[in-house]
Amino acid sequence: MSSAARSFYARLVTGMGDAPDPAILGAFEAVDRAAFVGPGPWKIYTAAGYIDTPNADEAFIYQDVLVGLAPERRINNGQPSLHARCLAAANPRPGERVLHVGAGTGYYSAILARLVGPEGHVDAYEIEPDLAATAAANLAGLAWVKLHAASALEGALPVADVIYVNAGASHPPACWLDALRPGGRLLFPLTAESGNGMMMLVTRTAEQAYAARVVCGAMFIPCIGARGEDESAALMQAMSKGGHMAVRSLQRTGQGAGEPDETAWLSGDGWWFSRRPA
Repeated sequence: MSSAARSFYARLVTGMGDAPDPAILGAFEAVDRAAFVGPGPWKIYTAAGYIDTPNADEAFIYQDVLVGLAPERRINNGQPSLHARCLAAANPRPGERVLHVGAGTGYYSAILARLVGPEGHVDAYEIEPDLAATAAANLAGLAWVKLHAASALEGALPVADVIYVNAGASHPPACWLDALRPGGRLLFPLTAESGNGMMMLVTRTAEQAYAARVVCGAMFIPCIGARGEDESAALMQAMSKGGHMAVRSLQRTGQGAGEPDETAWLSGDGWWFSRRPA
């Protein structure tokens, strides 16, 4: 793909949110998407199902489209404009440590690596063995990226500045919250069983305080181990009533927050999203 086409793609996908971040634009321009989605022709995800590209012209994947990585499992290389908007919200900075949960074949891990630079570090987690093996090969040239062919919900996690999750959870797992440094940001899809939901940004503002806000709507495949039937049902009920844009904090009942009160939008075991500030 020509440098002009890559530049157009980067400006296209970063220009669909707020004012484009030059660092994120540069990362999308620098990382070769074609190297992460396998040889064409490709399957492109649409609301009506997958459609095949007519041939292997890379112009088909340098658009704001979801490219099937394992279509039979509904696993895709996600929509670039959504990721550009979410990365801007999470704001990975040079020198920071990022945990990328649901790395797929490594495309967005490589973009995160570009954003934190060689002085930073990216821990990329992928639970699907075939995708993890491909990601390991794709990311082998980036010494500051470590691929974990494992769940990010089992065992101790490294302390991180950013946790960027690309699979839907029905609740904020305690291990992700505990792994955040003060000032650290967790961005994850809060989704119901249908896959519908929203990207939720949780920022650890102090040892026992978390700000929270909705970034945008989203749809993701489930994050294995981060789903609960009761929590999913409660989320569907909360979404049906609206009010999610008023969320301002995440309260943890085991950290002095008390029980959910009249400001609660959604609650679960040991946590609740509140309309009051952190």
